[in-house]
Amino acid sequence: MKISINNLNKIYPNGHQALKDVNLEIESGMFGLLGPNGAGKTTLMKILTLLQGHTSGDIHFNGFDINKDRRAIRTLLGYLPQDFRFFDKLKTWEFLDYTAGVSGIRSKKERTKVVDELLNKVGLYDVRERRASKLSGGMKRRLGIAQAIIGDPKVIIVDEPTTGLDPEERIRFRNILSEISNQDVIIILSTHIVGDISSTCNDVALLNKGELEFRGTPEGLIDMARGHVWQANVTDVEFQSLKEMYPIISTIPSLSGWEVQLVADKLKDIDAKSIEPNLEHAYVYFMDYYLKDKMNMNSKGII
Repeated sequence: MKISINNLNKIYPNGHQALKDVNLEIESGMFGLLGPNGAGKTTLMKILTLLQGHTSGDIHFNGFDINKDRRAIRTLLGYLPQDFRFFDKLKTWEFLDYTAGVSGIRSKKERTKVVDELLNKVGLYDVRERRASKLSGGMKRRLGIAQAIIGDPKVIIVDEPTTGLDPEERIRFRNILSEISNQDVIIILSTHIVGDISSTCNDVALLNKGELEFRGTPEGLIDMARGHVWQANVTDVEFQSLKEMYPIISTIPSLSGWEVQLVADKLKDIDAKSIEPNLEHAYVYFMDYYLKDKMNMNSKGII
């Protein structure tokens, strides 16, 4: 399975350009789409799920043209939007039964089989008789992924799936996605939560202000931050000064003040040690230093 995106642009009627010449090839497995709020991630997700048109460019799903073969592409798609809606008065199994019917499963016997399998897969079988509106936040997200995979879609698009979930539910949700991705399926995980990407995806793209700024592995992004992540023990006064000068990643109270981790090209007047970066460190370094340096060099005509 492969999605090819070539020179994709999206300009809204008010003139805002949400996507600028985006080029991507996405193949089977977990694909992580990172970026801050407003980067263009949701716009891209809506275009890929046929909920929104694009201004220019080409998109193909295994050779199917998004402009000409929309019906064929719909049969390939499963989607869990950030704002997942359901019918409040339906029980959990009833909602999935309804969704299965809409997806084309006409036989009641077959729908019952599919619904029970999905409820077991996402860990909701024990609450199948509970109204969907009475589920916890994590359960609702699991119900959302269940409806997204009815019909065995070949492309599953998930937008900000773990926002607001507690750590246990986030891990459970990521494990469900990882299990599904072992099949010949593309799962596109769009998020601003770096931990979701580092735990599940071997292929990552980073959008910023509508432009594709990085494409590669999480390890490749981490490599760029090596030598730029620091740890120091500082006093309260030093901490306040550091906050104004550098992006602070973490703070832990200590006997003498604070143990802090921060990103910087160089440190001034502070005793700190370089530490091995993780993906969160790398993301902050990339956004706060690498991109700014790149833009400065562009403005000076250096690159």
